[in-house]
Amino acid sequence: MSDMDWLDRGACRGMSVDLMFPSEKTGSAAAKRVCASCSEREPCLTYALGHGDLEGVWGGTSEAERRKLLRLRRRAAQVRPAAEAAPGR
Repeated sequence: MSDMDWLDRGACRGMSVDLMFPSEKTGSAAAKRVCASCSEREPCLTYALGHGDLEGVWGGTSEAERRKLLRLRRRAAQVRPAAEAAPGR
């Protein structure tokens, strides 16, 4: 079993590329509805976050939402080492 097997089990498998890679005009709501019930949402999102330049909807998130998640994770990672180095720890 490969670490990419989730692609074959995703609810979006076989769906129109236009659905999962929507334009600004069509929006991402329909794609996110597909993701909402998908059993592979977590590995899909993990993959997308590890490949930050992906377009479209992955793991139920838009490109802008993933950029925000990545910024929050970077900030948390910067705060964590400072907190661990604080006196009394």
